[in-house]
Amino acid sequence: MFEKDDHVVYPIHGVGVIADISTEVIRKKRQKYYIVDLINIKMRVKVPVDKAEEIGLRHIVNKRQVNKVLKLLKQDYVDQEEDWKIRYQNNLAKVKSGSIMAVAEVCRNLYKRARDKELSTIERKLYELAYSLIVNEIALAKKIEVEEASNLISDSLSR
Repeated sequence: MFEKDDHVVYPIHGVGVIADISTEVIRKKRQKYYIVDLINIKMRVKVPVDKAEEIGLRHIVNKRQVNKVLKLLKQDYVDQEEDWKIRYQNNLAKVKSGSIMAVAEVCRNLYKRARDKELSTIERKLYELAYSLIVNEIALAKKIEVEEASNLISDSLSR
């Protein structure tokens, strides 16, 4: 599914690169692992090859998908659950899914909700995480600087 040097997304932690694919023997069982260096948080993770899809490891989006994300960010937000705890759990599940569209939806909804009502501290942190995940993936997908990707996202959200 992935090869060395592929750029990937590891749900909730963001973009990384497959640094290596290794085989290890654990409890007398041979297991192949993707060694993923996460770019923005300076962390290395081992993902079992046979669990990669289940975990949500995926390739970064292509330029066409980037346009879909930017379009989604411009749309009106969907009014969400009033109870912030339930809303937070629902949004966290979307971020954990690893889908850039789901993460973009969370980012858009929290951004636009914050214009009308104050977000709780935990929701504000979730917004910042979602924003960061999108910015870093779009920067890599479009081969642009993070600052330029951030400007694209900000412009889309403010429409």
